[in-house]
Amino acid sequence: MTLPADSPDGVALDAPTLLQLARDVLDTEADAVRQLAPRLGEPFVHACRLLLACRGRVVVLGMGKSGHVGGKIAATLASTGTPAFFVHPGEAGHGDLGMITAPDVVLALSNSGETAEILLILPMIRRLGVSLIAITGDPKSTLAREADVHLDASVEREACPLGLAPTASTTACLALGDALAVALLHTRGFSREDFSRSHPGGKLGRRLLLHVADVMVKNERLPAVSEGASLTEALLEITRKGLGMTAVVDVDGRAVGIFTDGDLRRVLEKVDNVRTVGIADVMTRGGVRIRPDLLAAEAAQLMERRRINALLVENADGRLVGALNMHTLLDAGVI
Repeated sequence: MTLPADSPDGVALDAPTLLQLARDVLDTEADAVRQLAPRLGEPFVHACRLLLACRGRVVVLGMGKSGHVGGKIAATLASTGTPAFFVHPGEAGHGDLGMITAPDVVLALSNSGETAEILLILPMIRRLGVSLIAITGDPKSTLAREADVHLDASVEREACPLGLAPTASTTACLALGDALAVALLHTRGFSREDFSRSHPGGKLGRRLLLHVADVMVKNERLPAVSEGASLTEALLEITRKGLGMTAVVDVDGRAVGIFTDGDLRRVLEKVDNVRTVGIADVMTRGGVRIRPDLLAAEAAQLMERRRINALLVENADGRLVGALNMHTLLDAGVI
């Protein structure tokens, strides 16, 4: 595909100009976020306390771009231990206000602080006795004055060169929402396990929920030969089981070593006739082991740290119960 050299209005689309425009946007938005930190104080603490004391749900309101930001803030709160959902202010005035109950806390977002759809439902919110936290860009606005707590997300200028499209202001609001979520997460003692329960379907959930026992190869699929076996028998076992390795076990079923595809390449460099070699003579004695109750992500870290591609899995009694390799973890979505 041929890319245009000029924009529709004839402005040259040269690379230096495009890159400088992009850098200006990033600098402007980064400055907007940095300027939030010095403003944090008692209002932020008060907001956190209201949210922590909430016996219902956090209801996030916002119109337009603030609505999109509000949806993300609600999702972040919900996934980090603070039950929350987003309500469209326009729909709230047509029935969805029933989703807000007395034990809830409302978090209202409006850069101007004068969003008509939000101001329209403020009396009903107040009648319910619901605590109201507002994030606006104007501390003197109606919404800021009516709120129990106001968080100032004002910016010096938008990244949009016209000063019209919400850019730096929405970034600042989003960052302030993240600050609330993380402060609450820490205060609640929200753990990795709590997080994983909110994300069971994604890669994060798989990394945090899956244990070695859930992904390891076991039973009849587990490649294993006795230490009295020949190298040829070990190679047949590796081929049959398709794991690129085999455990070597003693008469009690305890692993005494491991033999991998990598070991085979090294053997072939030294041995003329593999049929005369016993597996005990060429295996890697011991081998790296892991317990089945550990996280599969820990198995991945161990293999990366030791620069190996396979692990033997032993139970608390030291008996071989499974094996896994990097492909096993890839197939399970752990890495």
